[in-house]
Amino acid sequence: MPKVRIQKKSRTHDQVYRQGILFNTGIGQHILKNPLIVDAMVDKASIRNTETVLEVGPGTGNMTVKLLDKAKRVVACEVDPRLVAELQKRVQGTPYHNKLHVVVGDVLKTDLPYFDVCVANLPLPISSPFVFKLLFTDLSLVSLVDKQFANSFILYCILLCSLQVCSTDVSAGVCSTYGSQTRWVKITSNLLLKVESSVVRIEPLNPPPPINFQEWDGLVRIAFVRKNKTLGAAFKAKPVIEMLDKNYRIHCSVKNIPIDQELDMKAKLQAILDVNDFTLMRARTMDIDDFIRLLKCFNEEGIHFS
Repeated sequence: MPKVRIQKKSRTHDQVYRQGILFNTGIGQHILKNPLIVDAMVDKASIRNTETVLEVGPGTGNMTVKLLDKAKRVVACEVDPRLVAELQKRVQGTPYHNKLHVVVGDVLKTDLPYFDVCVANLPLPISSPFVFKLLFTDLSLVSLVDKQFANSFILYCILLCSLQVCSTDVSAGVCSTYGSQTRWVKITSNLLLKVESSVVRIEPLNPPPPINFQEWDGLVRIAFVRKNKTLGAAFKAKPVIEMLDKNYRIHCSVKNIPIDQELDMKAKLQAILDVNDFTLMRARTMDIDDFIRLLKCFNEEGIHFS
């Protein structure tokens, strides 16, 4: 009879198991334990003692206690009731107890109280939707995110925000410098996936550009689907043409503008790009002024992105 192979648990897994907390990696739970990275993130947030801080996914509170020491108040949003209990136990009987407000639930679906800045070790599955949720606010964010997401997000953010990314590769388990850590995340096939992370700081431009942000978001998403493609190619995609044609007809109906039933939206989009010299431009080489001008050219012709 062949020997049964027993998969060895990692040292981290054993330590967590002995502490009585088994993290749910299915929802992206990972605990940031390196004190150097925690301290650097808190310092980078430049928290004043009059500010309220939102922390998403506080876990067992390694970063929460540092934030409580700096801020007037910390709102910690945690979806796992087990970790909420651990966090409350950690601050119970300390001067921090009255400064901590815990919100139990999904941060994407929960109505959050007022806060001045967000500092977070974001779970992988919600990194993108949460960052985009904050992007069009006047709030700053300091967060640990997947390095691949951070790199792809730079080009998008740089158009609307001041973005700082510090990404220094380090070996697994040796997070000795601010910027990046390597962690291991369990996936459904019971294998271990190596994930590199980066710390990002995002701040809104002040004053913000004079644009409709929903319109802006729609335009930039189309342009950055393939950032190396020309705009002429990006606006030839069938889903893009259909969406803009629908928006155009709604706009004409609301404004009581007669609609040409034989309108060729593909040709109309191409004409707008050609006349304004945008056809051969690429999203990765354009700056904020280029995108504002492009949005204005489309809007003047009744083309809207929201």
